[in-house]
Amino acid sequence: MQARKHANLAGSFRSLIAAKAKVHIFARASDLALVKKFALRRGIWYRALSRVERGILDLTTRYVEYISSAKLAKVVTAIIEKLQLASQSVVDRLVKSVGFSLAQKVSVIAVSLGNFSASSWAFDAGFARYLAVSHLNTR
Repeated sequence: MQARKHANLAGSFRSLIAAKAKVHIFARASDLALVKKFALRRGIWYRALSRVERGILDLTTRYVEYISSAKLAKVVTAIIEKLQLASQSVVDRLVKSVGFSLAQKVSVIAVSLGNFSASSWAFDAGFARYLAVSHLNTR
């Protein structure tokens, strides 16, 4: 039961980031309470954010019902993106930074050797994860 609640909270955090961070606006500041709860449970609230950033989120949650200021929305979005980056595992970060670029290179080489179905490898998340972990083990 506890794991299901944690998974739901993580899912809501990711969906909040995906939906709101791209447009730089939050419908309600109370959504930030979910972000804080997630960050505290993951242990990244104090590790990833400075005292000022934590204060901005706390004060916004307490005293603002709707974020209407574009500047405040931009600052809050930057802080939440920072939390999202800190919540990713090492492997997830490597998949984005190394895995997909290696997958693209391998795909191009395989296509040039005649394997035309290999063009889809460049966008395969599982293959990119495999390459990232392989890269991690060769360090």
